[in-house]
Amino acid sequence: MSDTFAPAAVLVTGGAGFIGSNFIHNFMAGNPDCRVVNLDILTYAGNLKNLRAVQDNPHYRFVKGDICDAPLVAQLLAEEKIDAVLHFAAESHVDRSITGPEIFVRTNVLGTQTLLEASRAHAATRPAFRYLQVSTDEVYGSLGSEGFFTEETPLAPNSPYSASKAGADLLVRAYFETFRLPTLNTRCSNNYGPYHFPEKLIPLMIHNIMEKKALPVYGDGLNVRDWLHVKDHSAAIERVLKQGKPGEVYNIGGNNEWRNIDIVHLVCDLMDERLGRAAGESRKLITFVKDRPGHDRRYAIDAAKTKRELGWGPSYTFERGIAETIDWYLANQEWVTEIVSGSYREYYQQQYGA
Repeated sequence: MSDTFAPAAVLVTGGAGFIGSNFIHNFMAGNPDCRVVNLDILTYAGNLKNLRAVQDNPHYRFVKGDICDAPLVAQLLAEEKIDAVLHFAAESHVDRSITGPEIFVRTNVLGTQTLLEASRAHAATRPAFRYLQVSTDEVYGSLGSEGFFTEETPLAPNSPYSASKAGADLLVRAYFETFRLPTLNTRCSNNYGPYHFPEKLIPLMIHNIMEKKALPVYGDGLNVRDWLHVKDHSAAIERVLKQGKPGEVYNIGGNNEWRNIDIVHLVCDLMDERLGRAAGESRKLITFVKDRPGHDRRYAIDAAKTKRELGWGPSYTFERGIAETIDWYLANQEWVTEIVSGSYREYYQQQYGA
């Protein structure tokens, strides 16, 4: 299927984060004539060093700002003649949503509504416009030992994080149904790959193994997740943007289910090989900790619709993807050290001033 939508300028929110920065890299490589404007408030998880490869590209512009700032959003849409909004910006860590849910509601719900309203006004001036909401399979809730989430699965979020994302998804639906804003909604499974903030499972395990620190595993470690390489996710989002049908939801999954404890065992074994440690040495660091409240037991995505209608499927095997991910972290220890110490924040001041 050939591309049917070819934007000349896109606004990416949250582009200094893990998924957003990987998307910008891949999108700009494949669309060198498209202008990319990156709006990011640079919370703890936003790192401009993720984007050093494109920062001097004349087709790239970074703007430090809040998606809840309606005048700023409207200004950027107008002055940059934006054809599409790709909304990655979100508070995304479940644990943080349990201890402080307020910021999740503000960013994920109110921020989304601000973008939608600005997009609705702006779309009236553009012959072609699209709004794409990047969401999560967590909005569907928890699965038993069998079955898969489809696009028709009812939303049943169980954490403040997933509830805020479900609220945002419903706003996207409402703006399509009520205002006919050309919206698209993607829901993906767990991502992994380069530039992942080390509070998430895989990079946390890699870092702690390096430091010979405890490897915390919630509950019995038998919670199941479907894992998707971030580059495959980026490719799927671009496919949805260009070929997706407005008003539709598209699931994006890796068809790659793993129990958390098996992921940890695999990372331990691969790290032992690379670090020249005795087999099984890192597994001794595993420490089971009290399960978090509302911890969903299993997620599994059915991405058949996205494959059938858009011709997309994951290209990474997990074996290849996890090996490349570990090698990336080992080769980028300066990046990891700066993240853990917080010194990466100094980069913004050096680049852009106060």
